[in-house]
Amino acid sequence: MAYEMTAYCGLECAECPAYLATQADDMEALAKVAAEWSKQFGMEIPANTILCDGCKSDTGRICVYCGMCAVHSCAEGRALATCAHCDEFGCETLVACPGYMSQGRENLEKIRASL
Repeated sequence: MAYEMTAYCGLECAECPAYLATQADDMEALAKVAAEWSKQFGMEIPANTILCDGCKSDTGRICVYCGMCAVHSCAEGRALATCAHCDEFGCETLVACPGYMSQGRENLEKIRASL
């Protein structure tokens, strides 16, 4: 099974509004996402920092915040498809990840059960 559009933390990149706006080349939609996230996270998030081709993209266009993610760095360094594939699944790094705690956990548990 392929997990190209499943982020390491379990989020589905293909469902992310930043990813969708980037793929549609819709800067107006991306600006709206940036404004929503700025309000949600209590910090200024410029639209150009959330241009994204997916967490595992090799184009260089990845949401800057995802690129700084400890889960992303760890899983990429271990060459894992997702954190569900890790022997240390459920580690402190993963549990502290906002993506895992919002929607990723359920996805990763399903993936892990299928391995």
